[in-house]
Amino acid sequence: MTNSKLKNPITSFYSQEERQLRVDLAAAYRLIHYYGMTDMIYTHISVRIKEEPPVFLINPYGMMFDEICASNLVPVDVNGNKINSADAEVNPAGFTIHSAIHLGCPNAHAIIHTHTLSGMAVAAMEEGLLSLNQISMEFYNRVAYHDYEGISLDLDERERLVTSLGDKKCLILRNHGLLTVGQTVAEAFYYMYYLNKACEIQVNVLSSNAKPIIPPPEICEHTAKQFEGPFLQNNREFELVWDANRRLLDRLDPSYLDILPPKCT
Repeated sequence: MTNSKLKNPITSFYSQEERQLRVDLAAAYRLIHYYGMTDMIYTHISVRIKEEPPVFLINPYGMMFDEICASNLVPVDVNGNKINSADAEVNPAGFTIHSAIHLGCPNAHAIIHTHTLSGMAVAAMEEGLLSLNQISMEFYNRVAYHDYEGISLDLDERERLVTSLGDKKCLILRNHGLLTVGQTVAEAFYYMYYLNKACEIQVNVLSSNAKPIIPPPEICEHTAKQFEGPFLQNNREFELVWDANRRLLDRLDPSYLDILPPKCT
């Protein structure tokens, strides 16, 4: 796990597990900002902090991702309603996609949804994600697709979102953006970073007007299975990438670690 330490001594207000999840989630928001994957105040990263009844952490509505810290994350219920009335406001409509997948996919403890330029471009391509590079081949036949139904305000879409994702870790929301899930924030972040990188590669290749080389299916499948080797199977790779990025954040701006007591209701 990460070598980063909580800087703020006021930590007794949260359980050890919630403190860690708050710090991990805040770190993910800062990293999505750092790597240029934000859409101003829109899109979300969420994590489950309680099983029964289900409770999740999400960002306050109206804040930029580089403003998120462990203490200003907001607990919400399955409908995106905040648990503590004294907390900052959230965007319940923005939680529709997240709530569906959190509830319908048992291993989706953490979810990242983005509107990156390259991700939205590939989401608008009929052929979807192409196996143009070694990075892209990690996702060969391992990305799900969900057809666009309009802004995600309709709770009836929840079931269809879950069906579209199935047992995959990555979902391309057509004409919309990208989504990744993980049992940990580290896993969801790993998949989002590299799925977006695969989309960037595709946009650059196709915009060059050069004829792309796409390896045969058996090579693409072989490569995808190589990515599913021992490192990813035991989460070793996720944690190595995550720890390296946490050290980066600690050097750049450790304020994401800020832990303050919860506000009274």
